Amino acid sequence: MEKAIRRRGTRHWGQFLLHAALILWAVTTIFPFVWVLLSSFKGTTEIMSKPFALPEVLSLFNYADALERFNIPRAYMNSLILSGSVTIVVTLLATMAAYGIARYKFRYKRGVNALLIASMMFPAFSVIIPVFRIIQKLGLIDNIFGVALPQMAGNMSFAIIIMAGYIRGMSNEVEEAAFIEGCNAFQILFRVVVPIVRPAMATVAIFTFVWSYNDLFTQLFFLRNPQSWAITRLLNEFTVSQGRPNYGLMAASVVMVVAPVLVIYILLQKNIIKGMTAGAVKG
Repeated sequence: MEKAIRRRGTRHWGQFLLHAALILWAVTTIFPFVWVLLSSFKGTTEIMSKPFALPEVLSLFNYADALERFNIPRAYMNSLILSGSVTIVVTLLATMAAYGIARYKFRYKRGVNALLIASMMFPAFSVIIPVFRIIQKLGLIDNIFGVALPQMAGNMSFAIIIMAGYIRGMSNEVEEAAFIEGCNAFQILFRVVVPIVRPAMATVAIFTFVWSYNDLFTQLFFLRNPQSWAITRLLNEFTVSQGRPNYGLMAASVVMVVAPVLVIYILLQKNIIKGMTAGAVKG
C-alpha cells in the first residue's frame, strides 16, 4: 500500500515538473511573437522608451507605411508561386522516388540511401557558387523558378527519407493484389499507395512549404529585381528606413511575414502531428 502511494506521489510530481517545463517552454516561445506584435503598433520612440508596455494607441501606421513603401501583395504572390511550386514538385517526386526505393531491389540501393543521407549534411552555402553558375547559365537570375530549382533539390532528400520510411512500414498485400489484377507500377502507386500515405505526404508538403517560404539565403543570391522579390526577400529591405532603424516598421513587417505561416500551421497542425507520429510508428 505504501509503495503504491509513493508511486502515485512520484507520478504526480513527475507530471507537475513536465507540465511546468512545457508551460515555461510555451511562454518563452510565444512571448517574442507577442512582443513583436505589440511593437508593430508603436513608434520607434515608444518602443525604445517602453519596450514591454502595451501600446498607448493601437495605430496601424506602421502597416500602412509598409504597404505604401513596398509592393507587399506582389511579394506575397511571388512567395505563393515559389513555395507552392516547390511543395508540389517535391511532394510528387519524393513520393515516386520513395516508392521505388522502398519496394524495388536494384543495384547500388544502399549507395543511393547513403547518398540521400549524406546530402543532408552539406550546408547550403557550401555549394552556392556552383549552383549560382548553373542558374546563371540557364538565364534564371531574377526569376522565381531560378530560386525554386535549388529549393527543390535541397528539400528532396529529406522528403524521400520521410516517405520511404513510411512506405516501408506498410503491408504490401494490397499492392500485390492490385498487381495480380493487372495494375502497373504507376497505377499501384497512385491508386493504392498514395491514398494510404497521405498523412506523410501532408507532413512533407507542410515542412517543404515553410522551408521554402522562409528561405532568405537563396533569394538573396538569385533575386535582384524588386519585382521578383518574395516576401522574405522584401523583409530584408524593411530593416533600415531613411538611414536609421525604424523598429515599428520592422515589427509590422515581421508580423506580416510570419502571420500566414502561423495561420497555416494552426489550421493544419493535426495533419502535421498525425503524419509525424504515424511515420514514427510505421517507419
